Amino acid sequence: MTTIEPLVEHAPVADHIEPGVRYGFFTDTSVCIGCKACEVACKEWNGVPDRPLRFTGRSYDNTGKLGADTWRHVAFVEQPAAGGAVGGGAVGDGGLRWLMSSDVCKHCTHAACLDVCPTGALFRTEFDTVVVQSDVCNGCGYCVPACPFGVIDRRESDGLAWKCTLCYDRLRDDLHPACAKACPTESIQFGPLDELRARAGERVQELRARGVDEARLYLHDEADGIGGAGAFFLLLDQPEVYGLPPDPVDTTRDVGSMWRAAGVAALGLAGAAFAVVAGGRR
Repeated sequence: MTTIEPLVEHAPVADHIEPGVRYGFFTDTSVCIGCKACEVACKEWNGVPDRPLRFTGRSYDNTGKLGADTWRHVAFVEQPAAGGAVGGGAVGDGGLRWLMSSDVCKHCTHAACLDVCPTGALFRTEFDTVVVQSDVCNGCGYCVPACPFGVIDRRESDGLAWKCTLCYDRLRDDLHPACAKACPTESIQFGPLDELRARAGERVQELRARGVDEARLYLHDEADGIGGAGAFFLLLDQPEVYGLPPDPVDTTRDVGSMWRAAGVAALGLAGAAFAVVAGGRR
């Protein structure tokens, strides 16, 4: 049986947080132990309402998914272990492999939620993250179906949209996000996005050199359907296994061409109507 060891020597990526630099998360699921410290730290710092624990039928995953009251969600995925291999946690009794991953808002480069918001409640910060201003949100809910990951949601108690802010208030005070600070294995790493992407590439190479051929990066590529994400992941299986879409796209990417096509059609109809009227007068 093989194990994936945590990173025991790890220099911090971001010592000082500078406005104008894009910051984000790199989540290395190969060292996630499913402790849920990130979930607790997120709720405590941001005042996210608690939800009664419930049996979901999915192992120890009692939060189920991201939402207005769950800004960090630790997913537990049980699989039959091939040859006793371990990844992303431990092998339980009966030869099961547990894949664990702390999911969060992706802070997309092309953020559809931002594009559809009619009030400006959603905005891009000086750290290139995407945040909801609750005092500006009118609860219209347009952002909810626009998100290709099903992240953003309206809270039942107030009807407003809520999601991860990447601890915007902490960043402005030169502090790292609460979830990253609380993670005991450094599965959640915070820093300048360019540096995180370089570190993630090295980590994948390291794992593959150690025989973890299934290691792959998800949402790090700027050429993907959302232009890359501010929160990306190292996975040990296909994205679908973790409940993530394999090929997410910006849901508003065709809006411009649709409006142009509608404009051309409208001009054509107006021209036809004018021709009919003009012909009738003759």
